[in-house]
Amino acid sequence: MEMAQTLPHDSKESEYDEKELSHSNSFIDEKTEGHNKVETAGGVLIDTDDIGQVFDSPRLIDLGEDGKERPIETSSDYAVRLVSLEDDPTMRIFTFRLWFLGLGLSCFGAVLGQIFYFRPQTITVSSLFLQIISFIMGKALEVIIPGPSPTARIQTRDNVFWSFLNHGPFNLKEHVAITIMASTASASSLAISIFASQNLYYNVDVNAGVGIFTLIASQLIGYGLAGVLRPFLGESVTPPVESSEAEHRQVYPTFAIYPQIMPQVQLYDTLHRSQEAVMQKKRMKFFWIMFIGIFVWEWFPEYIAPTLTGFSIFCLADRKSAWVSRIFGGANNNEGLGAFALCFDWAYVGSGGGTIGAMFTPLSTMLSLYAGCAVCMIVFCVCYVRNVWFAQNFPFLSQLLYYQNGTEYDQLSILNPDLSLNSTLLEEQGLPYYAAAQLLYTVSRTIYVGASVTHFFLWYWPTFSDIIKGYWTKECDDPHYQKMKIYKEVSNWAYVSLFLVCAALGIGLAYAAKSGLPAWALIIALIFAMFFAPIIGTLNATVGYAPLIQNLTQMVCGALVPGKPVANMYFTLYGENPVTQALLLLADLKTGQYTKVPPRVTFGVQFIGTVVGGILNFVIMRVVLTSQRDTLLNVQGSNIWSGQQAQSYNSAAIAWGALGKPLYATGTRYGFVPYMLLVGLLCPIPFWLLHKKYPKFGFNYVFTPVLVAELGFLSVGINSSVFSTLLVALFSQYYLRKYHATWFRKYNFLLSAALDGGTEIMIFVSTFAVNGGSGTAHPFPNWALNPAPGEVNIDYCKALNN
Repeated sequence: MEMAQTLPHDSKESEYDEKELSHSNSFIDEKTEGHNKVETAGGVLIDTDDIGQVFDSPRLIDLGEDGKERPIETSSDYAVRLVSLEDDPTMRIFTFRLWFLGLGLSCFGAVLGQIFYFRPQTITVSSLFLQIISFIMGKALEVIIPGPSPTARIQTRDNVFWSFLNHGPFNLKEHVAITIMASTASASSLAISIFASQNLYYNVDVNAGVGIFTLIASQLIGYGLAGVLRPFLGESVTPPVESSEAEHRQVYPTFAIYPQIMPQVQLYDTLHRSQEAVMQKKRMKFFWIMFIGIFVWEWFPEYIAPTLTGFSIFCLADRKSAWVSRIFGGANNNEGLGAFALCFDWAYVGSGGGTIGAMFTPLSTMLSLYAGCAVCMIVFCVCYVRNVWFAQNFPFLSQLLYYQNGTEYDQLSILNPDLSLNSTLLEEQGLPYYAAAQLLYTVSRTIYVGASVTHFFLWYWPTFSDIIKGYWTKECDDPHYQKMKIYKEVSNWAYVSLFLVCAALGIGLAYAAKSGLPAWALIIALIFAMFFAPIIGTLNATVGYAPLIQNLTQMVCGALVPGKPVANMYFTLYGENPVTQALLLLADLKTGQYTKVPPRVTFGVQFIGTVVGGILNFVIMRVVLTSQRDTLLNVQGSNIWSGQQAQSYNSAAIAWGALGKPLYATGTRYGFVPYMLLVGLLCPIPFWLLHKKYPKFGFNYVFTPVLVAELGFLSVGINSSVFSTLLVALFSQYYLRKYHATWFRKYNFLLSAALDGGTEIMIFVSTFAVNGGSGTAHPFPNWALNPAPGEVNIDYCKALNN
């Protein structure tokens, strides 16, 4: 099967190589009269200025040698066939609307995001939600405020004050900057989990100054790391080539396409570019129809008819079988594996319940992921049937720790008053057990880290090596990069200085917060992050997939600083969080390059969003902890407030920080788990060797880090969407991409944005309207598609207590 995937490795031997080299390697083949030239598949050179609008009728660059539009296959296709090259350097960015809406939505997002952190159901303030809201508000200000805008109610062109308030139409660069600032502020930092845990379980009330600066410093360390990685994972979009073609490899590697940001980028284009064009008007109409349609539909699976979240014919056929529930159920949390269930809730189907998008993640990534899921289903069932690790004593899916008899493990009973490990008490209680599925999840994520390292060095290191060698002598010839050369960059020294300053702050603040983490351990955590950032970042930039490395950081700290759960939390903060933050900034820089927002503006609004978010996150956290302390300490919480995220993070810190060494020491029950890192190092090698021997068989499409990471994918959450997400991915990324290339180019990513955006706004509205966000919940009456809790779950599978 021909996969629609940007190849990150060994392109010369791939089935797309001849075509790719013909129009992608030398992306800018010639410069004539100040204009860049791009070579089409047929060898025709055209000005990049002539391909600014990518959504009109097919152009020469879209056509194959047979005269028909060819599928989106290579990184160069992403660059000039999906994203506009148009730019207006005179477009104003730092306007009144930017500051008013950017800071206003940053405050709104930060407060809302922190409130959501303490909700029973984990919800985040999404970038798409902020993108749509900021557009509506920006256009409203354009109309309401007098000024030179052609849509303003009162024209006052000569008044400097009103011209400042409304300089003209709400533009694309304002919109991008506002969204980046607000989305940065709205993300609840990992440090919040630490402060909440210290307050609730350790009776340590972190000083406001220490807390706020820890929040900001821990976020900005990642930005400093991202700045160093820009030339390798940042602003460029042409495919890598073989060693023999090293002269074509440039700074800013072009394999970094970031497929996950494509829906947002196309939405920006639709909302702002070439509004007078007939095709753009059609795309705008298409977006709003789909947006409104999914907003209306989502009220059914989310509120009126929850059975639509997971429709299983097997559960309907047998409502009393525990095994039917375990294998085919999945509409309830921790219910089952969701095999062949049909999910009609886009909140789960669109992103598979996570960050992998069915309509924008490359097909080879999705197939690798679901190959891992298939193995996951088999292994979970085999372990349970054969009672491996006493699996039948515990729930089929669970994240808690247990005694061997199946009762929940009392973690506090083995700790001293300062919550460090008491070895005597541990001997009395005995070591805890994991449910088999949860242990396999830990195993899979450990294997994943090793596989990522080997995969990176086998497939990507030649490209990185050439980039390093040519860093000072070669220039990127990517058309977007060439367009962006007129804007000043943030210097590398600024990023390095930011990293060093925040690292020094982190060390001092860790002592001030009584973390128990010594300076040398925090430095090791930062080195850990620096090592894994390019590895995880490469996967994120090329295949749109970046699992967290939190388990490994917790395991490493458990070995370095044993018996100290709080120290484990802080080690994780500085070992894992900088990687996550670096990936976010790199994706924003790529968004900025696609939309022609100057790099200094992108970094500036991220910096401001981080500061605003850090201050408000801490303030709201303190307010909630003070007013809802008893509720947050309760295991079940209430229908409005819950400390489940802090509880989970603290439990993990105790399991890894206090029990990590005795649980995973060589010769103990789970002593094999650390060695899975070595197994992971070996996993990519067979596929690499097979590709070298049989280059036409597609072994280079198997992304082993993705595959092995998902061997434990189904251990938690609602799994009824797995099969449906795969079907949507096959339809979009294979059928539409290959057989309806024109429709795919014009509408696929826009449809993804409309469906995701409409769904997220519906969830936001329903949270406050009917689900208790405003203080009182209004559950929908029970009926056939909303069964009352009892012997069956909402998908009519048997409700299991074990």
